[in-house]
Amino acid sequence: MVLLHVVDLDPRLTALRRVGGFFALRTAAAAVPPLPTLAQVYAPQRPDAHGDFLASRVRAVAGALGTPEARVAASVAQQGLAARLWSVALGCASLYGAVPDLDPRLLRWDPDGTAPDDLWLTDVRARSGDAATVADLVLHGHLEPLAAALRSRHRLARGLLRGNAASALAGAARELDRWGRGHGRTDVGARAASLAAELLAHPLLAGTGTLSGTAFRRRSCCLYYRVPGGGVCGDCCFTRPPRSSPRAPSG
Repeated sequence: MVLLHVVDLDPRLTALRRVGGFFALRTAAAAVPPLPTLAQVYAPQRPDAHGDFLASRVRAVAGALGTPEARVAASVAQQGLAARLWSVALGCASLYGAVPDLDPRLLRWDPDGTAPDDLWLTDVRARSGDAATVADLVLHGHLEPLAAALRSRHRLARGLLRGNAASALAGAARELDRWGRGHGRTDVGARAASLAAELLAHPLLAGTGTLSGTAFRRRSCCLYYRVPGGGVCGDCCFTRPPRSSPRAPSG
């Protein structure tokens, strides 16, 4: 049996800031504002509940995009949060060799913030940086309950949300590879690419697209082409925005 050594993490996760805004994570080393936890965000809404943080976020994204379609804004909002979570997890695993516990009860989130999503980790607890741990923290801990919460409010296909999660994962690995090559840390990109390949083979992401090196081509569409002035993304299944179909394929 191989025993994995979990290293101590910098309580400020300083190394993440060097990669970029999608990777940086505020921690309890600074003052944490009274924002909702992601556990509260994912929780089923009761009819008498005051304040729906997820609905508030979708409205904010819709306003920023200038789209009247809530499901389009919901898709973009989900992919944005997924990108932040993958970036933090892959970034820590590749730079530190360990990841912080990303339990939704430990992460506070500003639903009214701008992109990239503003996240605060209230307690930095080191976990192993292997793919199984990352999948448990991000896929099972966040993206499954987030997808369920969004589908309870909006007409979104499971395949679309799975494709968004895969696209965000591949994008995080690609950015780490780019950063690593530019800073003499090709080991960082190699580690991120290896983790991304393992994670894309996970049952919750398998079949969402094709990974070739750092390039990813998904089998679904995030609906961004429906945003006024929007087009298709670089990894979209479409080569040009659809014209006749009111709905994109969901994978």
